[in-house]
Amino acid sequence: MWLWHSWRNAVFTALSILMTSSLVATYDLDVQSTDSIKDVAKQMAQDLVSFYNGNEPGQTPGLLPQPYYWWEGGALMGAFIDYWYYTGDTTYNDIASQGLLHQVGPYNDYMPPNQTLTEGNDDQGFWGMAVMTAAEYKFQNPPSGQPGWLALAQAVFNTQAARWDPDHCNGGLRWQIFTWNNGFDYKNSISQACFFNLAARLALYTGNSTYADWATKTWDWMVGVKFIDANYRIYDGGHIEDNCTTITPYEFSYNVGAFLLGTAAMVAYANTTTNVKSDVDMWSERVDGILNSTEDIFFFGNETSNRIMIEIACEPVNLCDTDELSFKAYLSRWMAATTKWAPWTFDRIKTLLQNSAVAAATQCTGGDNHRMCGLKWANNSGAWDGTTGVGQQMAAMEVVLANMIQQAETPVTNGTGGTSAGNPSAGGSDDGRVDPNGRYYGPTTSGDRAGAVICTIVILFALLAGIVFMMADETKSAADNWASTRSAVSGASGLAILAAGGKKLTSEEKGKGPAMDRSSSTDTGEKILSAYGNGRLQKRSDSVHVSAQKNSSRVSAPPGSLPSLTNTTTPSTATVNRRFSTNSVARRASVLRKQRQ
Repeated sequence: MWLWHSWRNAVFTALSILMTSSLVATYDLDVQSTDSIKDVAKQMAQDLVSFYNGNEPGQTPGLLPQPYYWWEGGALMGAFIDYWYYTGDTTYNDIASQGLLHQVGPYNDYMPPNQTLTEGNDDQGFWGMAVMTAAEYKFQNPPSGQPGWLALAQAVFNTQAARWDPDHCNGGLRWQIFTWNNGFDYKNSISQACFFNLAARLALYTGNSTYADWATKTWDWMVGVKFIDANYRIYDGGHIEDNCTTITPYEFSYNVGAFLLGTAAMVAYANTTTNVKSDVDMWSERVDGILNSTEDIFFFGNETSNRIMIEIACEPVNLCDTDELSFKAYLSRWMAATTKWAPWTFDRIKTLLQNSAVAAATQCTGGDNHRMCGLKWANNSGAWDGTTGVGQQMAAMEVVLANMIQQAETPVTNGTGGTSAGNPSAGGSDDGRVDPNGRYYGPTTSGDRAGAVICTIVILFALLAGIVFMMADETKSAADNWASTRSAVSGASGLAILAAGGKKLTSEEKGKGPAMDRSSSTDTGEKILSAYGNGRLQKRSDSVHVSAQKNSSRVSAPPGSLPSLTNTTTPSTATVNRRFSTNSVARRASVLRKQRQ
C-alpha cells in the first residue's frame, strides 16, 4: 500500500510539473534549427495578426485599431512580407497586399486625405520602405491596373524630395507635412532616416545616380547639423526656430537601424554601379561606425557574445509609448538585411540577433494563451513584463525571423531579377507634396474668380431683398417704404460714427485681436542622464549643439522627372552654451510622437 501511494504521488507531481512548465515557458527556441525558428515564428505571427482586423468586413485594410497610428499599419505590412520572405509561408500575403494597396491615396503616393491630421514625413516613409521591401524580395505583384511596388516607393521618394527645406537649418525634411500638425517646426532624424534609406535602396535597385546623390546629400546634412556626431551616434532632431542648433539628445533604435541599412545599400551601389574604391571605403566605414554605436548603445551586456537588444531611451525606466514599443522590430529587421549588402558584418550581427531572439522568446509567456510577448528581453531573468501589443509581438517575431537571414535569398534589383514595375515620375502629379491645400482644390483660375464674383453679387442682392422685405410696411406705398429704409440706414451709420468718436482705424490698429497660438508637442528636450554602454550605465556629455546657416533656394521636382540637386553651403558650427534640464526622462521631444489634438 505504501508503494502504491508513493507511486501515485510521484505521478501527480510529475504531471503538475509538466503542466506548470507548459504554462510558463511555451517557446523553446533553437536558433541553430531552421525548423525551430519557423515553428516559433509561426505562432508569433498568429498572435501578431490577432491585433489586426483590417481584413474583416466593415474594417479598413491597412489600419490598426486605436491606439495605433497610421504609420504602424505600414510597418505591420512590412512584417508580414518579412514573415513570407523568411519562411515561405503565404498565409498573410493577401493581407499585406490588400493593406499596402488600400492606403496609397488618390495619387498613389501614400498620402490618403483622411490621414492629414496624423501623417508626417516619417509616417509616409514607413509605407514607402514597406513597398521597397516588397520590390526587393519579389513579393507577389499587385493586380493588373494597380501601381507596382517600385512605383509606389518612387512616388514616396519624389513627394519627399520636393519637401526638402533649404530655407531652415540649411536643408532637411520637416517632421510634419502639414502646417496644422504639431511638430511642423521640427526636423527629426527619423524623417531623414526614412528618406535616406529609401533613396539608397532605390539607387541600388534602379542604378539611377540621382537617388544616390540624394542619399549622399541627406547624410551630409545630418552630419552638418550634428544630428549624427563623430562617433556615429544619432540624436533625435532640432527646431527650426534656432536653426536646429539646440539638439534633442535622445537616441532611438529605429534611427540607427534605418541609417545602417541605407549605408549598406550605398556600399552595394558603389560596388556594383560606380566601382569607385573610395566610395566603397567611405560607405563601408560608415556601416562600421553605425554598427559600433548601435551595439554600444542598444545592446545590454559586457561583450558581443552576451549582449541583448534594449530600447535604451525608455525601456529601463518603463516609459516607452505605443510607438516606441515597436522600435526593436525595425532594428532587428534592418540589421539582418544589412548583412546581405555588407557581408563582413554577418558574424557580429548574427551573434547579437541570436542572443536577442533567445531572450525575446523566453519571456513570451503572457496572455491567455501563455505565449504573448512583452517588451523587455534584457536583464529581466526571462520574466514577462506584463505588457502585450502590436509593437511587442512584432519585435519578437522580427528578431526570431532574422536568425534565418543566412538562408534567405539576396534582395533583387532591376538587373538581378527584379520584376516590380516602376515609374520614375510617380507622385509628380500630386501638388500636395508641397502644397497640401492645392492637392484638393487645385490652382485658382480666372474662371474661379469670375464665378466667385457672380456668387457674391447674387448673395448680396438676395440679402438686400430680404432686408427690404422685412422692413416693408404693407400699409405704405413703395416710395414711402424706400424713404423709411434710407432714413434707417443713414441713422444707423450716424450712430456708429458717434460710438466710434468719429475716429477711423489706423493701419497700425487693423487686424488687432488675439493671435493664433499653435501648441507644439516638441521642445528642446531633456537629456537622458545616462545610456547603456559596455553593459553599464555611462554618463553622457551635458549638451549637444550645432548652428546652421540658411540657404534661400528651394529644391522641387517638376512632374515627370526626378528632383535634381542644387549646391548648398556647408553649415558652420558654433558652440551654444545651454544646459539641458535633467529633472524628468518622461518629457521627451518629437520621438514621444504626435500629441495630436
